[in-house]
Amino acid sequence: MNAEIKELFKREKDIKYIIEYISKCSDDKNFSDIHIIRFYSSYVVISNGSVIQVTEPYMIFCPLAGSLYKDLNSSSNPYLIKEAIKKAVESKIARYGHFKKNRQLFSKNISIPYGASEILMYALKKKLIDAAVVVCDGAGTVIVDNPDIVQGIGSRMNGIFYTSPIREVMEKLEKEGSYVVFSDARIDQGKGIEKAASLGYKNIAVTVNASMDGSADIPGKLENDLKISITSLAVCTTGLYRDSVNKIGEYADIVWSCASDKVRKIIGEKAVIQLSRKIPVFVLTRKGIDLISGYSSCKTILKNLNLKKQYIICGDSRGKKLKMGNFNVRLNESKLPVRDSKEPILIEAY
Repeated sequence: MNAEIKELFKREKDIKYIIEYISKCSDDKNFSDIHIIRFYSSYVVISNGSVIQVTEPYMIFCPLAGSLYKDLNSSSNPYLIKEAIKKAVESKIARYGHFKKNRQLFSKNISIPYGASEILMYALKKKLIDAAVVVCDGAGTVIVDNPDIVQGIGSRMNGIFYTSPIREVMEKLEKEGSYVVFSDARIDQGKGIEKAASLGYKNIAVTVNASMDGSADIPGKLENDLKISITSLAVCTTGLYRDSVNKIGEYADIVWSCASDKVRKIIGEKAVIQLSRKIPVFVLTRKGIDLISGYSSCKTILKNLNLKKQYIICGDSRGKKLKMGNFNVRLNESKLPVRDSKEPILIEAY
């Protein structure tokens, strides 16, 4: 396990910190599983349903996390931020069963206004895609065609970098018609796409962890090889290097900006649509527009947009009225990116 984790985090300054605790856990029979996520800029290690380590944070403000968890955004002290991160993740474990055998796998509710799982839920409901290849804690790469499960998996879950198999979660997913690609809960979205194609799915959306090297261009390569349609959603972009941001801008259809100033500047400049101001989601392609059109109350407005122009969808007081999910918003033509004074703030520049 340690070699796999080391390869995963080879570019991160937190590697020694993570490996030290993973090594301890691996040698301790009381730790039966290991999961690693990124939340509020820190890597969080979870085992047996408890947070066992949080790496040093590089963030002091996030409008979304702060609205969901009251102790975040309240201090610039790294120790207090780490404690708030631990408390927030543990609250999600307690409420939703994340990283545990009793994990909730179904949801119909919108948790995040422009969340990836929310957009995928609506796209599946409206038959805009046949299936989604996503990542679930305790199961790894999963193929899902049930909108309530894709939302149940993604609702309030942060970027997953590593996960261990939880038999009960895998069995429940498969009992409900989803397909768990690997028995060891590996995360490999490329193999997930290949398996989805072999199962007969032709129009597939895939979430790609942008912070995991070498994954950005996989959907584009497989689309031609497998003769299917793939819509790529790039998530977890905080801390990306410029080269990685440029690569994502070349291959992804939709990109979540998270706390990345580089994504805002580089991806935002070439986007067709920006969703929201504070933590923008950038739509780059016709396929991306088609996918988010399912999240809209008037999909024809979005489908008929001029790809040579740029637009913003947010809570302005003017512009064309529409709903995204269950939120009233306005559509306006605008040069992108549109910045906001309440964007996430990092302690140090990446």
